[in-house]
Amino acid sequence: MTAFTARDIPVLETERLILRGPQPQDYPDFRATFSSYRSRFMGGPLNPYETWMLYAAEIGHWQIRGYGMWMMHDKASNKPLGMAGGWNPASWPEAELAWIIWPETAGKGYALEGTNAARDYFYDQLGWDGVVSYLDPKNLASIRLAERLGAQKDTQAQTVDGNDVCYRHPSRSDLKDSQIADGIAMELRSYQDPLFQPKGYALD
Repeated sequence: MTAFTARDIPVLETERLILRGPQPQDYPDFRATFSSYRSRFMGGPLNPYETWMLYAAEIGHWQIRGYGMWMMHDKASNKPLGMAGGWNPASWPEAELAWIIWPETAGKGYALEGTNAARDYFYDQLGWDGVVSYLDPKNLASIRLAERLGAQKDTQAQTVDGNDVCYRHPSRSDLKDSQIADGIAMELRSYQDPLFQPKGYALD
C-alpha cells in the first residue's frame, strides 16, 4: 500500500468554506462536539478516550482508504465549523457521505455546502457513481439534509447495524445538470447572502 500523508489530502474550496484534512489543532472542537448531546445520533456522547480514538480514526481513514472526512473551515476567519466527507470503516456495507456540524455553527447551510462539495469531488475526481448516508431514524435534521441533497430512503439496502436507515444519493449521471443540482445551488446562494434569514426549523 502506498503511504498517504496529510500533504496528499486534497483541499476543496467553496464560496464560504475551505475543506482540509483533519489536523491535531482541530481536535478541541471535535472533542467538545462528540462529548456533547449533539453527538447522540452518532454513538455519543463519548468519553475522552473514545473521542480521541475516533479522531485518530478520522485521520487514519485517509491513509487506509485514500479518502475521508474533511474539516470545514470558514474561509474568512479560518474557524473550524464541522466535518464532511467520506466514511467507510471495515464493517460498513457501502461508502458513506457523512457530516457533522459544531453546535454553534448549525443552521447556516454549512453542512449542505460542505457535503455537496465532498460529493462532487468523489463523483468528479474519484469516479464514484453513487454513495449512501446511514442515518439514525430520529435524526430529522440529517434526514432533511440528505433529502435536500437529493437522497432517498433505500429500504432494500443493507444498514450498518439495523438501527439506522440508508439514504441513497443520486448517481453521478442522475445528478449532472439536474433539478436537484440546480436546487442545491439556489439554496446555497441564499445562505451566502449575509442578509438571508431562514424561517422556521434551522437547517444545517
